[in-house]
Amino acid sequence: MRIYDIIEKKKQGLELSKEEIDFFINGYMNESIADYQASALLMAICLKGMSDEETFFLTDAMMRSGDIVDLSEFEDLTVDKHSTGGVGDKTTLIIAPIVASLGCKVAKMSGRGLGYTGGTVDKLESIKGYKSTLSSCDFLKQVKEIGICVVGQGGNLAPADKKLYALRDVTATVNSIPLIASSIMSKKLASGSKSIVLDVKCGNGAFMQTVQEATQLANAMIKIGKRFGRNVRALITNMDVPLGHFVGNSLEIYEAILVLSDKGEKRLTELCVALATEMVSLGLKISRNDAMARVSNAISSGLALEKMKEWIAYQGGDVSIFDSPEVLRGAKYKRAILGEQDGFICSLPAISIGRASMLLGAGRATKDDKIDHFAGVEITSGYGCMVNYNEPMGYLYSSNENLLMQASEAIAYDLMSSPPNELTLIYDIL
Repeated sequence: MRIYDIIEKKKQGLELSKEEIDFFINGYMNESIADYQASALLMAICLKGMSDEETFFLTDAMMRSGDIVDLSEFEDLTVDKHSTGGVGDKTTLIIAPIVASLGCKVAKMSGRGLGYTGGTVDKLESIKGYKSTLSSCDFLKQVKEIGICVVGQGGNLAPADKKLYALRDVTATVNSIPLIASSIMSKKLASGSKSIVLDVKCGNGAFMQTVQEATQLANAMIKIGKRFGRNVRALITNMDVPLGHFVGNSLEIYEAILVLSDKGEKRLTELCVALATEMVSLGLKISRNDAMARVSNAISSGLALEKMKEWIAYQGGDVSIFDSPEVLRGAKYKRAILGEQDGFICSLPAISIGRASMLLGAGRATKDDKIDHFAGVEITSGYGCMVNYNEPMGYLYSSNENLLMQASEAIAYDLMSSPPNELTLIYDIL
């Protein structure tokens, strides 16, 4: 078998066999296949696509390239959630303690942020003392004892995906449904949970721009999950505007505490309840209505907030933040975002807020950049709100005063004389 022939076959739009895909992944991992050959095959896949069968084989090969977490001792109670990325997306911080407080098992491995899309691990590490790296034994022990553990993704979890993604990122081969679906699902399947809920975002602050593209991706991932015997549901959600009032790392921990204290922003709370409902419904094998009632009660009763405290404490985090959450808004410098005229906000592109947050130090341009845990953006007047000339509509936070002006210029919004139509939050549940 030769990689040249495999590239030629895909270039002609023909279907690759399991053996050919395994040969490619194994060869790329042991470096008998060079970057330029892998790039050529990835480009052929981008241009010619892959069948469902090929996508399944690719996912399987990448999943088997490294460790696979065994969560079988928890039977069907294990649930996981994946978001395709967005601005202000702190849903894991909120959902994980909700579903764990109701009896599900959340054994979660999360990534770091790159660009304007934040990473859950970066947010958790803004809590003093939080340990994002644990041994496999300690990871499973914590899940067994308190039902929840969130750590950074291990280096040997689907390593083929990590290596291929780095190549895709610099060869314009990211934008392919089969490659995206197999990338996401190889990691989720290797993580071991029986049930997986996907938050597939679309809009200007998301990778998928349209509902149609997001639906295509969701269906591809659901098919893969079913082939592996997993329960998979997907929500198609709106990322035209930021999620919640805060974008940053410590700022999003602060907002997560607000939601679990039953004081959260409406849209963020609604999305978290919807995602948690699907996870609890699958994990406990109960109806959506029953699951939603339990989720809502976990928030209003304070049960989920107590579970978050227990989780953070167990992983070494400073739980005094729950008594004084304002310390999470402790950036050295703060600057108001002032309204440029009177009117109702009819457009507040999520991508502009994400870029501003990144400029303030909350994100990374490269994977090796250090982040400012206190940096970020607070939006006090979001989409649909009335703003007045020269009055604050939000605030910028940073440890570097020189970055405040630059970030303020990145924020874009449009005004109109009357309130705009309400935005759809959840387009579909698949």
